[in-house]
Amino acid sequence: MKIVKHILLILTATGLMLVSHAATARHAALLIDADSGNVLYELEANQSWYPASLTKLMTLYMTFSALESGRLRLNDQLNVSSHAARQPTSKLGLRTWDSISVEDAILAIITRSANDAAVVLGERIAGSEQQFAIQMTSTAHTLGMYGSHFMNATGLPHDWQTTTAHDMALLALKVKQNFPQYYPYFAADSLYFNGREYRGINKFVANYPGAEGMKTGYTCGSGYNLVASANQYGKRLIGVVLGGKSSAERYQHMFTMMDIGFSDQSGSYRSKNINTMSKNSVGTPPYQLSCGHRPSSHYASRHEDDDDHHVRYVAKTSHSRFHAASISRPESTRAITKIRIAGKTKTIVKHASEPKHAAKSNKNSRNVSKKSAKTTSKTKVATASSKISKKTAAKSKQSAKSGKTTQVVAKASSSHGKGYYAPTSKDKKTASSAKNKSYYKPDSSSKTVAKSAVKSKRSTKTKS
Repeated sequence: MKIVKHILLILTATGLMLVSHAATARHAALLIDADSGNVLYELEANQSWYPASLTKLMTLYMTFSALESGRLRLNDQLNVSSHAARQPTSKLGLRTWDSISVEDAILAIITRSANDAAVVLGERIAGSEQQFAIQMTSTAHTLGMYGSHFMNATGLPHDWQTTTAHDMALLALKVKQNFPQYYPYFAADSLYFNGREYRGINKFVANYPGAEGMKTGYTCGSGYNLVASANQYGKRLIGVVLGGKSSAERYQHMFTMMDIGFSDQSGSYRSKNINTMSKNSVGTPPYQLSCGHRPSSHYASRHEDDDDHHVRYVAKTSHSRFHAASISRPESTRAITKIRIAGKTKTIVKHASEPKHAAKSNKNSRNVSKKSAKTTSKTKVATASSKISKKTAAKSKQSAKSGKTTQVVAKASSSHGKGYYAPTSKDKKTASSAKNKSYYKPDSSSKTVAKSAVKSKRSTKTKS
């Protein structure tokens, strides 16, 4: 009997351990239509959760509010305190008494999730990080984020710092609605600061068609979090994933949710709206990963995405409308884009590379076009080429008469940073003296210019 009792005790303990593990394996998610607020997908949207670096979305909201009211300006230089310099990774590596502009601090938070930059902003706005956290919580409750409570500007772990998927989706929506002039910053995936380029860690921005940005987050307690926004054919979606067991898992969750939303396969949630959902949190935050030590020391011991393998978007729906959207190149991925931020036009140079599935489809279309071109009659080709040569000759005559040299500016086919221009070694001296390091704009000497040779009237007449 004693042996049987021992076996039963062991089995019971094992069962409890498995149940506990299964409980921590869950995640929370929410997908909404940014225009209507309709809920397209929901999973434990009001479950209390550790926000990790998603907290910085609230920090950015407070910064945009200060910019809007005139308390801050984008080119203001902020001094780095010893408290800000002591922040753990991830960070820019700012030192005490260094300075950083408001704009660079914003971009450092978006692209690198820089804790030191977040604290610098918080201290400038409220005087101290503690007072800033109080203001963050007050503002969050004003927005309807009643399940959120903030204890710092960074998202570094604290048992009282909690949020919900509902609150993070609502915050992302309010950023877009209240500060559309600053919203384009979230499309950045690189920052050029102090002579160095910092590549972004948000792989959703780099991989998903029509991605507009937002924020990643990670601690041992929270797991891998992600807030993302994307726009395809004028339809904008905002998604939240909390508690991924790995970095790749959170991206796959988000890719799948976005696919469902854009393919209109979410009819069962149409009766819900984020503005009418319950705004209160439920339960206690689960502790997601086995790393770290609870209660207050479970900091991320590595960079948010250092353990991440290559993430590649693959469409998981055969819906014809979404398939077309996934293989076509959205407007937001053009090589050179001019945007309006804070009333000023700024140039963003983005990657010209396409997703692999898009490249394959383009190759197939090019092969088809080549075959069809071969089947066309030689007479039509000859006629077309003669017309082109006549037009070219006419243009060269006009340029020769006016005495001007025709210039052809080569288009940029690719760049080092999707979000912001990264200068070459020749341009670094110019970049270091530029006021806005993040928006370095090349001068005319750095452009590739091909000058067409102008022939004289005499040589033209002789040849004719």
